[in-house]
Amino acid sequence: MRAISSADAELAARHTPRLMLDAAERYATSAIGWTVAHGPMASPSSKFNLDPEGGTMIEYGIWYDWDIGHLYDLEHVWVRLDPSGDVAEVAASFHGQRVPMDIGGGLPRMEGARPVLFAEPGKHAHWSDPGAMALRGGAMIRAACGEKAGQEGVHRGNQFFAAGAYSVTPLSDRLARRKMERDAFVPTFSFTRCSDGAGARLVPWEDLATWIPERVTALMSQLTATVPHLGAVFLDCGDTLIDEATEVKRDGTEVVLKADEIPHAMEAVRRLYADGYTLVLVADGPRETFENLLKHRGIWDLMSAHVISGDVGALKPDARMFAAAMESVGLDNPARAVMVGNNLARDIRGANDFGLESIFVGWSQRRRQKPAGPQEQATCRIDDLADLPAMVGWIERNLPDGATA
Repeated sequence: MRAISSADAELAARHTPRLMLDAAERYATSAIGWTVAHGPMASPSSKFNLDPEGGTMIEYGIWYDWDIGHLYDLEHVWVRLDPSGDVAEVAASFHGQRVPMDIGGGLPRMEGARPVLFAEPGKHAHWSDPGAMALRGGAMIRAACGEKAGQEGVHRGNQFFAAGAYSVTPLSDRLARRKMERDAFVPTFSFTRCSDGAGARLVPWEDLATWIPERVTALMSQLTATVPHLGAVFLDCGDTLIDEATEVKRDGTEVVLKADEIPHAMEAVRRLYADGYTLVLVADGPRETFENLLKHRGIWDLMSAHVISGDVGALKPDARMFAAAMESVGLDNPARAVMVGNNLARDIRGANDFGLESIFVGWSQRRRQKPAGPQEQATCRIDDLADLPAMVGWIERNLPDGATA
């Protein structure tokens, strides 16, 4: 491990950049890790080599818990000192590049020995001139902080994830996206806040590198308790996933031996599973029917529970079916579950009466398409199963505050 000298620590503190933040910025600077290079060396925290050119170079790793696109944000600032100890050059990270910070004369604004830089709202790329940021990057930045918020989930393209220092579950990834979608904001391009006021810790890079994986893991563990989300998606089967018109039954029974799947239905279920949703089959009929239809397609085992009328002893819209589904996955709040089904009288009314969200699947014309009354009015409707994941996501994004585990 590299030796840490008190002289290096004093030098790093003397030249720590002042990072100016947008007045509407959601994520303040949490910590800054420093490395002092007295000769050419590979950076321990970035992809760039450090070359002090006969003087000294200080590399600052700027840590934010979040940027508006993903959980994890590590930016960098490089301050090069000449042999006499004066600041000769300042460069900083800018969307993966190392860019000189210069407003004329080779340096950015300075406050004594400290460079003053401006963090791009949401993304935290560095600029030396806030006016140029608003003029040249305004539209892109507003989009990143608005409709594009939360596109990436938990960041994986970094040395810590590559080394296996933390792992990401589909649920953590999805809830990270949901948090950032809720954190979307409109930049003001008025930089009235500063990293100094955020209480950012200044520590040697080695200390920050030890802390970052622990911090990412802790942030992920908090998501279920802080981000409103669906605890389960309840799925009907007949004319929701499987085409009832193609059913072949065992003679003299209601047991279905085989049937065709509805276009895009299986892909939709797999997508929901890949996004970390807890799936529960809630269907009327004998258990053997659903085992015959779903097991060989690989769907049965993607479901955490199978609540079937033949086992429960009740048919939808009986509340016992939905109570059993809630109990099967340990849910207490019905507003955190959504029922997906094709039958307005059974699936949708039963879900509504129980307090669930509901999605009506209008793919088949075998049953009524129009609600008989407000009790049969679904939260939303889809006619193509390819739209199911997006619709479930829409419902989740619009859950009220407090809809958490």
